[in-house]
Amino acid sequence: MDSVLDKPVAAAPAAVASVSLADFERDRDGFAQKLGASFARYGFAVVADHGIPADLIARAEAAAKALFALPEATKRDYHVAGTGGARGYTPFGIETAKDATAVDLKEFWHVGRELPAEHRYADVMAANIWPQQLVDFRDAMLDIYAAFEATGARLLEAIARYLGLAPDFFVDPVADGNSVLRLLHYPPVTHDGPSIRAGAHEDINTITLLLGAEEAGLEILDRDGQWLSVTPGEGELAVNVGDMLQRLTNGRLRSTTHRVANPASARRGVARYSMPFFLHFRPDYLIETLPSCIDAAHPDRTPEPITAHDYLMQRLREIRLL
Repeated sequence: MDSVLDKPVAAAPAAVASVSLADFERDRDGFAQKLGASFARYGFAVVADHGIPADLIARAEAAAKALFALPEATKRDYHVAGTGGARGYTPFGIETAKDATAVDLKEFWHVGRELPAEHRYADVMAANIWPQQLVDFRDAMLDIYAAFEATGARLLEAIARYLGLAPDFFVDPVADGNSVLRLLHYPPVTHDGPSIRAGAHEDINTITLLLGAEEAGLEILDRDGQWLSVTPGEGELAVNVGDMLQRLTNGRLRSTTHRVANPASARRGVARYSMPFFLHFRPDYLIETLPSCIDAAHPDRTPEPITAHDYLMQRLREIRLL
């Protein structure tokens, strides 16, 4: 197979590409080129017509807001220290961007994959924690988890096509993957200080699918050192490359530094909610640079392979969740 690095590179888009997943069914390779070009240039794309039903999004958002409205003491009952925030509640003042000193201004809740007790990954993928006060919460979260996963599978097929791989290349690597749905609450900003809603960071995982970014604040660091705002339309997804995919592709696809900046003065009193889905490889998948992404001009930057689980643990320690 020819190296993807030998193929002509599409002209960089003028901004983060906005693509419609409806086009994927009509022209899979054309869609893949648009998505991949935006990932190669910016590490991000905006995806419309993603197939996650609006009524399901509304259900999940309502359940998330009900969760964060619970009393602080009640929420803390669902915090399990020493687990990297893998499941349940993580309070304010814990997560800190890599190499940062100021904590992020957020609280969050994690939902993972439901596994049978004897599953081969049960020792590294914790059971979910469900708030007993919210009777509809579990069903809403599992339903939207499944919807995110289905959309993610279509995007991964497009990425495989862009890289010149078999369309089903990513099916096995993400089967029973350690994907996590994160519910995020950024409260109103009440005072100036060193902390922002989410400090500059890169995502650990394979790709991230984000709902809720239409409330301004998401910014990416372009390769010329400028911060660019990414503001999808209502119901659209912001999708970005994570470090695992960047490592697999030898930097062909970029895991871009991004942050959630504090709002302008007119919006400081407004809380921000968002819902990222961190799509992961299965824990024992060996992340080893794709041969087609290595050539004389692009030597292998990470020649030592690492399992997805070991890489995740390494990175969680860096952001102080372990």
